[in-house]
Amino acid sequence: MAQNVIAVIAPSAASPSPGLSGSVSFGDVGLALCLVAVAVVVSRISQVGLEGDLLVATFRSLAQLLAVGYVLDYVFGGHGALTLLVLAVMVSTATITSGRRGRLVPGHYAVSAASIAVATAATLGVLVVLGIVPTSARAVIPLGSMIIASAMNTTSLVMVRLRDDLATHRREVEARLSLGQTSHQAASPWHRAAMRTGMLPTIDQTKVVGLVVLPGAMTGMILAGASATQAIRLQLVVMYMLLGGNAFAALVAGETTVRRLFTTHHQLVRSLRRVSI
Repeated sequence: MAQNVIAVIAPSAASPSPGLSGSVSFGDVGLALCLVAVAVVVSRISQVGLEGDLLVATFRSLAQLLAVGYVLDYVFGGHGALTLLVLAVMVSTATITSGRRGRLVPGHYAVSAASIAVATAATLGVLVVLGIVPTSARAVIPLGSMIIASAMNTTSLVMVRLRDDLATHRREVEARLSLGQTSHQAASPWHRAAMRTGMLPTIDQTKVVGLVVLPGAMTGMILAGASATQAIRLQLVVMYMLLGGNAFAALVAGETTVRRLFTTHHQLVRSLRRVSI
């Protein structure tokens, strides 16, 4: 099974389907910058003031992707032992990004780290144990990065939604607590709503996959010259992988955020009790 997935991830160069694999030069990348110039002109004419952001985003993405490309070439070229290090760096970066979004949650970085790490380890672990994905760096790193990015967004959504809802409904939460409910029982309606918020985007995307848009993995495979059926098989694995990863992330983020927003005596933390409604 693992060999089949490798064949999907890295299709044979002898494939008769013409694609873009290896044919995009730095000159082509330079020519594509004309589209960025169009965006800058539109921003300038419309007076939306995004010219600086567009230029920063353009050159930052260029530098980041070049650096990542050289690192991955090194790892793929016989240094697979660095796979875990690469994943750890990705998880750390995602943790910082997600933690900043949920900064009003006490211990936000710990919540983000636990959610993203568990989602990544559990999902990749299932794929490897079932023999769907081999342990090679060429398979684990790209798929792991997708899980990490998706789990990061899910974690942020759950943390922010849950904290904001508990702050908004503080009096109702305290009334539930005064009736003898535990913190988890008192927070349960908003806990469920936050988990739905975190999981629904991926669920909705899965419902319309192939009808509204051709997803990234499938598009990349087709552009690289793989057959559509090969690309579809990989994309199905990716979509199901993301559904599972997001479920893990939402579960851990929801549980740990509730714990962080209540004291051990089942009271709202002081920062929420000070919120004026």
